[in-house]
Amino acid sequence: MPSRPPSRPSRPRPAPLRDRGRPPGPDPVEPAARDDEQRSAPPTAPTPSPGRRARASSSVPSRREPPSAPDRARRDPPSAPVPAVGGRGAVVSTGMVDRLAERAAMRRHRRWRRLAWTLLVLVLVGALAWLAFFSPVLATRADDVRVVGAGSLVDTSEVERIAAEADGVPLPRLDTVSLRTRMLDVRGVKDVAIVRDWPHGLTVRVTPREPVAAVPEQNRYALLDTDGVRVATVTKAPKGVPVVTVPVDGADHHALDAVLAVLGALPEKLSAQVTAVEAATQDTVELTLKGGARVVWGSAQDSALKVRVLEALRAAKQTRDAHVFDVSAPTLPVTR
Repeated sequence: MPSRPPSRPSRPRPAPLRDRGRPPGPDPVEPAARDDEQRSAPPTAPTPSPGRRARASSSVPSRREPPSAPDRARRDPPSAPVPAVGGRGAVVSTGMVDRLAERAAMRRHRRWRRLAWTLLVLVLVGALAWLAFFSPVLATRADDVRVVGAGSLVDTSEVERIAAEADGVPLPRLDTVSLRTRMLDVRGVKDVAIVRDWPHGLTVRVTPREPVAAVPEQNRYALLDTDGVRVATVTKAPKGVPVVTVPVDGADHHALDAVLAVLGALPEKLSAQVTAVEAATQDTVELTLKGGARVVWGSAQDSALKVRVLEALRAAKQTRDAHVFDVSAPTLPVTR
């Protein structure tokens, strides 16, 4: 085995040029570097003396012990118990999470309760509406329909027939306006009032047209009211209705209008004594009273004043027996 050649002794490396000429020893520290090291180094606490260290160690515990249960009770008083939702048992909760859950449950409970009450009210309203407007509970019965005040000149059977068409219709849904309009078309009817008689009846109050004049017409008499409406046609003039000689369909309708206006202005007592009326024109109206006395009325103007003058003349002792009373000029009456 060949032998290794002897190692050469290591030469010391030459010092850097910046270190040449320095004395051996530790490297000198620049003043600025020393200041930086002092600022960067953490502050050190002063070393206490042995006696002071002993007193500090005896007064400060080495480790902090947890507070006891009584101390915790005095520091943190227990919160008030919260009853459980529903009121069953004595379950209580003291945690914040339990309280929030209970409040949410209470809100849900109130919301469901309001929804339940709303549904209940809607169901009740719907049931009442069905009972009132669609069920037979309040339906009209033809046997419970009454017609009153029709008189002898109104066709009562026609009025009853129209009212009977409401049979089976619930009273709250009954169209009384339509019934009244149709009844007004019946001859002799002046006005109609329909009243519901709960729970199944109707009362029809008829106001008939009262004839005030009987106009001869081809051996018959047309009965007219104060509005000139033909009430009926009869073969004989009713008692108490004066006969008017003006034809109903005559060309001079102004004369007929004047006669009806005069008859409408007479009081009931005086009207009952009129047996006949003649009028060639609207300004020549004459009345015939019971006993044969005649009244020259003239036109329909100032009828109220003429009525008072005529009553005064018939009541006066000097003129009560006169056969002619001319009140056509009421301020200058004449009797003969």
